[in-house]
Amino acid sequence: MKVLITGTNGFVGKNLMEYFQGRIDDLHCPKRQQLNLLDSSAVFDYIEEEQFDIVIHCGVNIYSVEENLKMYFNLERCSSFFGKMFCVGSGSEYDMRNYIPRMKEDYFLKNIPADVYGFSKYVIAKDIEGTPRNIYNLRVFGIFGKYEDYRRRFITNNICRVLCNLDISMNKNMYFDYLYVDDFSRIVEMLMDKYPIHRSYNICANKSIDLLSLAEIIRHIDGNRANIIVKEKNLNPEYSGDNSRFINEFGKFDYTNHEDAISYLYNWYSDSKNINLNPKDFS
Repeated sequence: MKVLITGTNGFVGKNLMEYFQGRIDDLHCPKRQQLNLLDSSAVFDYIEEEQFDIVIHCGVNIYSVEENLKMYFNLERCSSFFGKMFCVGSGSEYDMRNYIPRMKEDYFLKNIPADVYGFSKYVIAKDIEGTPRNIYNLRVFGIFGKYEDYRRRFITNNICRVLCNLDISMNKNMYFDYLYVDDFSRIVEMLMDKYPIHRSYNICANKSIDLLSLAEIIRHIDGNRANIIVKEKNLNPEYSGDNSRFINEFGKFDYTNHEDAISYLYNWYSDSKNINLNPKDFS
């Protein structure tokens, strides 16, 4: 099988690249200088020549709608030259101002996101759903794992905080549908030889957990040294999805429990070879 993964400098793409190395015989993970996804001609020539079985599109710029759409449509117009493409979507497509618990796929299009990231993903998902072809949207919610930006992502931020002898901190408590990135990698692998019925799937654990409970897990793994600080007492809206469409079509999936995933991440971040932590990053 010949597989292309885009965006391997980023969190999800890098994890997928690492996961599939050794599992896929013909794996391609070009960097920007090798394949500029914003260059229409270069993308067309590359995809036409390589004829991939699977394209996994993870490339994203959280600050630019224009770049996100250019990257996607430069790949989309080459759909006759690859077997199928999986795009990493986001629950933000449902619009962060209008989240409801356990959002189903049919909640999509009820609202239009105003933020750059959510709107980009919304437009891409709308195109995927509007034109049936060999392109599928894998809509993830609170995905977490190594290589993410620990300065702004809750779980890794607070793992790194306790490793710097700081307290665990959050602005408000909130319920999330968190998915460990290794589980996402296994799901993508499972889908590679499938022919999905639908165009979009909520890829989530279908089980919400609040930030305070996650903080308690981090604190316990760290030896109960840190305090937990909640700056505001009311709750933010829940951010969770319903994955029944995925489960009904592909069967039950054995998700990694939060304790095991967080324990692994704690040990990974505590290894100085992986990352040099600076307490100033949390000031």
